[in-house]
Amino acid sequence: MVRVYIGRDDAGKRSYLNQTIHGTKKDAQAWLTSKLRDRDMGAAIEPATMPLNDYLDKWLETVAKAKVRPKTFTGYGYVLARYVRPELGRRPLAKLTPLEIQTLYNRLKEGGLSPRTIQYTNMILKQGLRQAVRWRLLFHNPCEDVKVPRQERKEMQAFDPSQARRFLAAAREDRHGVVFELALTSGLRPSEYLALKWPDFDPARGTVSVNRSIDLLPGGGWQFAENKTGRSRRTVKLHSNVVASLLEWKRRQEADREQADEKWTEHGLMFTNETGGPVDRHNLVSRHFRPILKATGLPAIRLYDLRHTAATLALSAGVPAKVVSEMLGHASVMLTLDTYSHVLPHMQDDAAAKVEALLMGEEPHIGTQAGKRHTIGTQRPN
Repeated sequence: MVRVYIGRDDAGKRSYLNQTIHGTKKDAQAWLTSKLRDRDMGAAIEPATMPLNDYLDKWLETVAKAKVRPKTFTGYGYVLARYVRPELGRRPLAKLTPLEIQTLYNRLKEGGLSPRTIQYTNMILKQGLRQAVRWRLLFHNPCEDVKVPRQERKEMQAFDPSQARRFLAAAREDRHGVVFELALTSGLRPSEYLALKWPDFDPARGTVSVNRSIDLLPGGGWQFAENKTGRSRRTVKLHSNVVASLLEWKRRQEADREQADEKWTEHGLMFTNETGGPVDRHNLVSRHFRPILKATGLPAIRLYDLRHTAATLALSAGVPAKVVSEMLGHASVMLTLDTYSHVLPHMQDDAAAKVEALLMGEEPHIGTQAGKRHTIGTQRPN
């Protein structure tokens, strides 16, 4: 038996950690040396006995809640409650092993849970247990030794040029058509363009400044939030017809304000409902976006896919990837190239044709008709 002094309890009584080592005296000495080193470095030498459930409650309330947005915080709690707590919640924190976590993930995969959701679950649990290591409740994070299933890359959904023209033509007849027009031509995220305020719009320069996003709160309500990343704060150049549409929308909004009278609540938002509040994203999709797609016979893409359409059209038109990356607010141009790699073969065809023409002294035959595609969203269809 090896005994290590670990300090005094609340009553001032000396406390010891006792451990029986089944082996040689050399094994016992090695264990004692490691514990004395951990004690001298300030690390915990007595494993935490609290259940994982209790620890996750503490971590969510004291760390995660202050670190992430309310929507994300709610998602953390939901994922842990549905996928982790039922099987592992009662296990002592210090006895949680990589094998148990790996077995859980394998079971979830066999049950039909997508690799993406399993990866997200592991990310949350890994973050939580990393804090347990910092708090000296664990010696090692067991999630570090777990393998999660690879996520299969899905085909990108986006309109081609002709579909984009049809969509824009139909959208202009809708009350919120200007929202869709801005989304398809600027590449902004829905949470970004629904949070725009009029001071963010510079009609003289033809730009909008992305300074914030909007989040829906659990149980209803909303709030402004910081942008997703530092690169998300950016200024985006608008197409000339989008500038004209925004100015027209501003005049229409002023009429709505007068009609609503005392019911109007002023938030300075660029896009509002009939009483000045933010446009509800779910209503925008169900009452406006999907009906437009159905009426025009266009593919049933997501609202977010208008952002993908903007990026795909820009890259296909020959806009440099660096410029597109800045427009989208990506953290790096590599993320842009990886996300929109399906466009690269066409870009390489054009590049090869241009270089060949330069060397041969001929006019290039560009297969993607970059000049023609660049007009998408900048001219009204006949």
